[in-house]
Amino acid sequence: MQRFETARDAALTLRPDESVYCFRPEVLKADARRFMELFPGKTAYAVKTNGEKIVLKTLAEAGVNAFDVASPAEFSAVRAVAPDAEMLYMHPVKAQSDIRLALEGYGIRSIAADHEDEVTKLVRVVRALDIDPGTITVFVRIQTKGHAAYELSKKFGAGPANAVELLQRLHRNGYRVGICFHVGSQIEDPIVYERALASADWVRGRAGVPLAALDIGGGFPADYGHDPRRKPREMPSLEQIMARLRADITEWGFEATPLVAEPGRVIVARAFSLIVRVLLRKGRRLYINDGIWASLSDSWTGKITLPARFIPDPAIRHRNGNPQNIVPFRVCGATCDSVDILSRPFWLPETVDTGDWIEIGHIGAYSMALRTRFNGFYPDTFVEVATPFDAGAAPEGLASLETMAD
Repeated sequence: MQRFETARDAALTLRPDESVYCFRPEVLKADARRFMELFPGKTAYAVKTNGEKIVLKTLAEAGVNAFDVASPAEFSAVRAVAPDAEMLYMHPVKAQSDIRLALEGYGIRSIAADHEDEVTKLVRVVRALDIDPGTITVFVRIQTKGHAAYELSKKFGAGPANAVELLQRLHRNGYRVGICFHVGSQIEDPIVYERALASADWVRGRAGVPLAALDIGGGFPADYGHDPRRKPREMPSLEQIMARLRADITEWGFEATPLVAEPGRVIVARAFSLIVRVLLRKGRRLYINDGIWASLSDSWTGKITLPARFIPDPAIRHRNGNPQNIVPFRVCGATCDSVDILSRPFWLPETVDTGDWIEIGHIGAYSMALRTRFNGFYPDTFVEVATPFDAGAAPEGLASLETMAD
């Protein structure tokens, strides 16, 4: 992997016509260690957020020794870079063959369920393999509701009464049991953890079985951008969230229970930025060599504001406009699909032109995991960059909440 001091250096040296991921391993290590120091329990990185080999390897080097996995591909990816790491199979709905592979092939002993049929699949496999159920911890996932950019309780989670029945059934059959929940991705208010803990306490009290662990899922927000022309939303820091969470854990009587968290965004978001090239400027529209079917799906939903920094091509000698005048541009992706338009404009100097580059920051979470091969466009070029995105010159503009006319 080629190494550069900044993304600007990479753009001007490589002059890429394809989008390029700028990886910052030291930022990833620092953010992972920060989380592990603050959380009073086991940190299991959510592989779904970004399962690139360089990410998993760097996290293992940083001391992460547990991973939240959801599929055989994720089992294999973790085992390839961290042979001794613990894997927690926390997807609530699984193929029976995948359960068998997890238990028999990878030695996984922590698994989630939210329905009696899922428990039946697990019990069937455990009996067939003649595994002692007392060596397996089954987390019963409970429903939660809260405020987050992406709600994750619409598909998964047992109702409180049903969760009680599942815990009791598993306990009767000799399994170690735990409770888990997921308050959503990119939470907006740390009170969601308190509400989820209150539900977990209700379920625990009525189930009347010993808990081996409590998994509080993810949801911890990453830092993104804001429109400089609007008052930024006050978001609590990770330190503030953790202080509140610790107090809530104590209030609801879980301080003596082994704890697990499944952070994703908060660990990996800042570790990557993306260099894109302006393929064409058409008035106040910029057509770039990436888009919603590649690295910028978060920008399609409009729920995440990504910071953008202008990298002018020095080969362009003559420009129109005032470089100090920052204006909104609608950003269109590279595919032959009229849906491929970012929901929020980028604010950039009005002098931006065909051939220039833009560095888009904080795209480490889900950008690579969700990219597709639609239309034959598939960004897969990586470089290593030393300087953190936040340490560079201030971005000229950020994606805005405003809407723009065609």
